[in-house]
Amino acid sequence: MATRETLEHVVRTRTLTADAVFGNHVDLRAYPYRLLSILSHRGIGAEQVTRAVAAAEALESLGWELVTVSEFASSRMVYAIMRRR
Repeated sequence: MATRETLEHVVRTRTLTADAVFGNHVDLRAYPYRLLSILSHRGIGAEQVTRAVAAAEALESLGWELVTVSEFASSRMVYAIMRRR
């Protein structure tokens, strides 16, 4: 995502980038849904998976838990699917 994410954008797409998690750019306390995806699009292969999992781990202290990690070969992006506890 080229622009800085806002809560409204995250709510609309139900997706947050790993960069936004690491930069603490979005306050998820007002996020209305139980499920959220974290997009890792920087790096290649295993590096993207590592970033997605690290971002997921960073959200654990905020009440989120990792459900699964998926890599979509056609888009070359990795998603960590999270669930609010």
